[in-house]
Amino acid sequence: MVTVEDEHSGLHITSSGPSDGQEAARAVLDKAAHENFPVAPFFLPRAWRTDLMAIYGYARLVDDIGDGDLPPGGADARLLGLDPERADDPLAMLDAFEADLSRVFDGAGGARGVSAAPSAGPRHPLLRALRPTVHHHRLAPEPFLGLIEANRQDQRVRRYATYEELLAYCELSANPVGRLVLGVTGTTSPERVRRSDAICTALQIIEHLQDVAEDLRRDRVYLPAEDMRRFGVTEADLAAPSAGAPVRALIAHEAARAETLLNEGAPLVGSVHGRLKWLLAGFVAGGRAALRAVAAAGYDVLPGPPRPTKLSLLREAGATLRREG
Repeated sequence: MVTVEDEHSGLHITSSGPSDGQEAARAVLDKAAHENFPVAPFFLPRAWRTDLMAIYGYARLVDDIGDGDLPPGGADARLLGLDPERADDPLAMLDAFEADLSRVFDGAGGARGVSAAPSAGPRHPLLRALRPTVHHHRLAPEPFLGLIEANRQDQRVRRYATYEELLAYCELSANPVGRLVLGVTGTTSPERVRRSDAICTALQIIEHLQDVAEDLRRDRVYLPAEDMRRFGVTEADLAAPSAGAPVRALIAHEAARAETLLNEGAPLVGSVHGRLKWLLAGFVAGGRAALRAVAAAGYDVLPGPPRPTKLSLLREAGATLRREG
């Protein structure tokens, strides 16, 4: 058994192998530094940082499985009890991961209502790290299952006809994370969930705008087809080295929608107190700073994802706290 402690969050990662589990978990957790928003900043209580990193590790790994971004070698497949040769089969991996998730809940109900034996423990180290968080805060399986289902949807749905269809996808792919943050911090209420959903959907849309070219290489387009037609944009336009005027106008339109959602959700910041207020301001600020970066690029996202600087993130966080605090 190998135990690894993340030096910043205090997250304990255990694995049954000499290196597979440690390396697989570290490869996922290290991606936190590249997100648009702070995942588990230093100013939070250590217990919260541990719980938030456990949730991040889960959500990031599910996305990596769905996107085919797992490290080569099949370590994650082995950890989930699959033949490493099936590591490139996202649906098989997601099924195995959902089965392992059921072990986190100790027979409380998991994949498709099938309960794991109470004595069974999760196979994957990131799910082992998640288990104390789930039990301590009595988190329900539905948000975790939603993230898995979103990645299943990515395997069969490659285009979205309308903005409403895209919002329905975000309900699975993004909103569960915000709801889990509220659950961990003990601040869940119907109004806060509504505000959180708006912020999370906005952050998901912003990420799609930054990654238009990368998503197209994966044969995915998250720009609503109805909007593409309205602005006269084709997929060939999205494959160009840089964006022409129609693409820029389309990206500006979707960015404005995301900003409206951020503004709708921003009062969530003022509804809480203490260091949680700073964390939620960081989420909103991350979205706003990313939108400023997209605008500064002239809405040309095709050469590569426009990313905000740390200074711009800090400025937006301060502005958000002044407006909403």
